[in-house]
Amino acid sequence: MLQVGNYNLLTITRITPSGAVFTTAQGEVLLPLRLLPKGAEVGSPLNVFVYVDSDGRLTATTKRPRAVVGEFAFLKVVEATTVGAFLDWGLEKDLLLPFGEQMEPVRRGNQVPVHIFLHSSGRIAASAKLDKFIVPVDDSVAEGDEVELLVYAYTDLGAKVIINNRFGGLIFHTEMVVKPLYGQRLRGYVKKIRDDGKVDITLRKGGASEAAEDRGKLLEALKDGGGFLQLTDKSSPEAIAGLLRMSKKSFKKALGGLYKEGIVSITPDGIRLRSVQTL
Repeated sequence: MLQVGNYNLLTITRITPSGAVFTTAQGEVLLPLRLLPKGAEVGSPLNVFVYVDSDGRLTATTKRPRAVVGEFAFLKVVEATTVGAFLDWGLEKDLLLPFGEQMEPVRRGNQVPVHIFLHSSGRIAASAKLDKFIVPVDDSVAEGDEVELLVYAYTDLGAKVIINNRFGGLIFHTEMVVKPLYGQRLRGYVKKIRDDGKVDITLRKGGASEAAEDRGKLLEALKDGGGFLQLTDKSSPEAIAGLLRMSKKSFKKALGGLYKEGIVSITPDGIRLRSVQTL
């Protein structure tokens, strides 16, 4: 079945002066001639993105949009009109964000978090009302899983994220060594799935692997600093994060481990590596 707003593997049934034509159960789909790959001919299968053009015709493109139907994305407003805002999503035809799907009026140049959906008219549209598209977490994710994240809002508690293009989650401020950017895509880990379905996210691996990673970071920084770092367990969280990209809690744990192993000594003005050979 043809999926409008997504990629489809279609076979060319004929080629006209306008382009290549694919015949489907939903009707003919045209790929403009300028987008026809070199060497393609009748019978050639092509993986194309299908959408509805301004005249309501099914159209294909070999270009890749920044998101497909069912996905979330941050898109730039290229024009605000009486019918809504038009967003740049990587195709020649801009994507409509109707007034009814806006959380607040947007202006040209704004970056807007949106969900791509198929409107009842059959056209692809965007919605900034993300909560109605975020679904309750299911058993496809478990605590400890590595997941894809999109940062879409900030609250007093931390950064709200979309998990795997489906679920909602939160990175608490205490989990942020460096504050992620609004609209940033990154990878994280499911720290806790609460009884009410809310998901806590961490940007750090857990357990022994995390401790080993922190230890390695600290040793590498000492090596780069000629065997000395002007940091102690009294240093500010900002100073530690700026140099090592880790929290003060993690730093103190790594430092304590290295000190007990006799690898470093701690002085009032910093940390000194006792033996370069330990690296």
